[in-house]
Amino acid sequence: MAKQINAQGSADFDWDALALDGYTLAQRSELSDTYEKTLTSINEKEVIEGTVIAVSKKEVIINVGYKSEGVVAASEFRYNAELKAGDVVDVFVECQEDKSGQLVISHRTARMHKAWIRVNDVLRTGEVITGFVKCRTKGGLIVDVFGIEAFLPGSQIDVKPIRDYDIYVGKNMEFKVVKINQEFRNVVVSHKALIEAELEEQKKQIISGLEKGQVLEGTVKNITSYGVFIDLGGVDGLIHITDLSWGRVNHPEEIVELDQKLNVVILDFDDDKKRIALGLKQLQPHPWDALDTNLAVGDKVSGKVVVLADYGAFVEIAAGVEGLIHVSEMSWSQHLRSAQDFMQVGDTVEAVILTLDREERKMSLGIKQLMPDPWSAIEAKYAVATKHKAKVRNFTNFGVFVELEEGVDGLIHISDLSWQKKIKHPSEFCKVGDEMEVVVLEIDRENRRISLGHKQLEENPWDVFETIFGEGSVHQGTIIETKDKAGIVALPYGVEGICPSKHLRKEDGSNAKVEETLDFKVIEFNKESKKIVVSHTRTFEEGTDEKTTAKPAAGKKGATSGSGAGSSTSQAVKANNQGNEKSTLGDLDALAALKEKMEGGE
Repeated sequence: MAKQINAQGSADFDWDALALDGYTLAQRSELSDTYEKTLTSINEKEVIEGTVIAVSKKEVIINVGYKSEGVVAASEFRYNAELKAGDVVDVFVECQEDKSGQLVISHRTARMHKAWIRVNDVLRTGEVITGFVKCRTKGGLIVDVFGIEAFLPGSQIDVKPIRDYDIYVGKNMEFKVVKINQEFRNVVVSHKALIEAELEEQKKQIISGLEKGQVLEGTVKNITSYGVFIDLGGVDGLIHITDLSWGRVNHPEEIVELDQKLNVVILDFDDDKKRIALGLKQLQPHPWDALDTNLAVGDKVSGKVVVLADYGAFVEIAAGVEGLIHVSEMSWSQHLRSAQDFMQVGDTVEAVILTLDREERKMSLGIKQLMPDPWSAIEAKYAVATKHKAKVRNFTNFGVFVELEEGVDGLIHISDLSWQKKIKHPSEFCKVGDEMEVVVLEIDRENRRISLGHKQLEENPWDVFETIFGEGSVHQGTIIETKDKAGIVALPYGVEGICPSKHLRKEDGSNAKVEETLDFKVIEFNKESKKIVVSHTRTFEEGTDEKTTAKPAAGKKGATSGSGAGSSTSQAVKANNQGNEKSTLGDLDALAALKEKMEGGE
């Protein structure tokens, strides 16, 4: 019976009307609607405000008016060390409920979200903002702006170059947003832009009052190899290296240093006053004006070599006062040399004032004047006809220049090199650096010239040849070559004669050939030009009683003597002129000795 009732009751029971908590379903629905109205309506992925209700070392509890509070890591509020309960902060709703039914929010994301909107507004409006310099990075600084890490390039920190970026780390500075990359969400800020705006007004005031000759105070902004840039209070000017000091300046760093304050004078500027030339040395009196008034040409001075060039050296005898020692005034030698052969930069040298022009502020000096002039007693040391040793220095087409001693050079004319050898160029006779003996022929002290000779060391063989190879004399010779329609004939004692082609005809009508040995008659003898003209034809065309024959000491092996008529003629000439030969035996002995000496020299 009970089962039936239960079964029936189960079937007929109104479960919807049952309320375990004492409320009917209708009442519960009404209460639920009332509760929902007390909660804040929030959406995911949006920024809302919340109130801090508790702060601990690790977490911050925030009430956003939702069913549950949000928990945020305390590290997200590191920038705000004074955070406390009751503070209102922005949070970003990541998720209304996680797996545990917990609200997920983020303060950092909220800051980033709002900061990105704000920074774009600032770029558009040009508003000046304040940021915190977090750290240094390559090429600049990282700045926290509204929670966004922005980049401050080194060139945008200040109007002047910054060498130490670390001094700005940890400080708050004002900036202008100058660039935003929307794709990569990069922000670039500038502090320099604020300074430039302030300086622009100052610059206009300064430029409007510029005048040549005006003296202003400035600060060394930058130093280059060619000059120094000076900040005149928003306007830059350049002091060229030549306007830093009256003396020589190798680099501007020798005179000034960065951030140094100094007075400068305006030398010039362009029409727009964008380029301003400044001077520093012009504020000091010129050193030439303070130069000793008693200093005169011929005085001895001492100074330091400051500049070297191939043509000479500049010597500073006082600060800003320099004299030039030309290379020609460094030695009595006339050879081309460089100033580096005598001195180096930094050397202290003594010199004699050669010229002095105070108006042009120029001075020439010399150091060779401190040494004795070798030409002062040239006639006594190198008298005419005396013999000396000299060193070959160089050649010309007309002779050899030799050095007798430092500062004393002489010339050996090509015609004074050898009595016999015909020299086309002096390089055939000697080499540069060779030492050779010379004889002084002539001295021109006024023009510092000495004429020298080498062949004069020996007796002139042509004086002897003149007695042997007189016109009309007959000698045996060998044709060694044909040249310019003439034959070159080797005569006794190493002498060569010229036989024109028409005089090479033999008695049988044929022409003599190279390597033939024949009798030749001297038809012309010129001692000055060292020229002997001979003829074989004349030996048989003219009478044999007029012929004088001189046979060579040694004939050429294998050479022929010509026709029979020529042989008989030679014998006749020899027989008929024994008397003449006897008169020249002494000369022949001397000639033979001279020949041996010359052959040994060759």
